[in-house]
Order: sequence, then C-alpha cells, then structure tokens
Amino acid sequence: MALRTIRMLGDPVLNKACKEVKEVTPKISTLISDMLETMYEANGVGLAAPQVGILKRVVTIDIGEGDGPLIMINPVILASDGTQTAGEGCLSLPGKAGQVTRPNHVIARAYNEKMEEFEIEATELLARAICHEVDHLDGHMYTEFVEGDIYDVEEEEEE
Repeated sequence: MALRTIRMLGDPVLNKACKEVKEVTPKISTLISDMLETMYEANGVGLAAPQVGILKRVVTIDIGEGDGPLIMINPVILASDGTQTAGEGCLSLPGKAGQVTRPNHVIARAYNEKMEEFEIEATELLARAICHEVDHLDGHMYTEFVEGDIYDVEEEEEE
C-alpha cells in the first residue's frame, strides 16, 4: 500500500468522467488499497479514484460506524428520495465546506473487489457519501451544488 497524492480543486482530472472497470486486475487491487490508505491518512469518509488521478469508476467509503470500508466499483444510484441539507466537505478542497442538499435515502448497485454485484440501501451520512463520490466519477464536485458560500472549517484539535 502507498499514499497517493490527492488532486485539488482546479485539477482538470476532477472534471472528467471515469471509465468503467471491466475486471479487477492487480493494478485495480493496488489502487483500492492505496485509496483506503490515502483516505484514512487524510481523515476522509470517502475517496473516488479521480481524486488520486485515476479515471476509473472506483470509490472507497468509510463513515466510521464499525462496518468497515465500503468498496464500490462501477456504482450506479438506482433510486433516491427524501432530502437532507448539511455541511459537506471534500478531500480535494481541504479546510472548506458548504451547505449541500442531497437525498436522505439512496439505493445503489455496484461491484465489490471480487467483481460480485451487490445492492446497498443507505440513509443519512452514507447516502450523502455515496452521492458525493458518484458525482466525482461523473466529473462533478460538491462545490457545484453548494447553497450559499463555501466557508472555512476548523480542524478539530487532538487532545
């Protein structure tokens, strides 16, 4: 595993649509491991492959509720309903956040790291994270959806 450089807002790779993954090759397995390590090191809850410069439809998510990381290859949101509005940030724009309205409930289909298809039903933070990361795969960032201004976020100091 290795830490990868997170691409920042303004990097053209973040505005490009990603290609589907046809099979999990050793390169894709390494990418997933590296993305997890990079996401955890940056204290993020999600990371999409274009954020580390790879235009593949791969995301990692871990909202910290004990279920471990969620790996989604070629994710598609099948249905969504309800709304939630909250402060949202991104590892590609550190120290900033903005109010974004997202669905409160989503059903998504994806493949795991063994290319086994699965569906997931998610609410609240996990639903938000899935929507946020799928947007990255389509070349969009949360900054396009912010209601009002983007504001500075203070890092929580470790005790």
